[in-house]
Amino acid sequence: MNAISDISMKTDDVLRVELEVFRREHRDLDDAIAALVEKGTGDQLTIQRLKKKKLRLKDMIARIEDRLTPDIIA
Repeated sequence: MNAISDISMKTDDVLRVELEVFRREHRDLDDAIAALVEKGTGDQLTIQRLKKKKLRLKDMIARIEDRLTPDIIA
């Protein structure tokens, strides 16, 4: 995922749509991790991989939000 170069070439409208998709995927991963932990059916490696993917999504969300938020000079 070469996100930095991808973000710079996309329009704000495209980034807003992607932002919503990433947020939804992040919430879904959170629910999946919670369900695996609660039921005790997930092995540690699977849970760790899901958490890592969730963290990458969080970073992407932050990058997109930074790009969409205008710099305010006080």
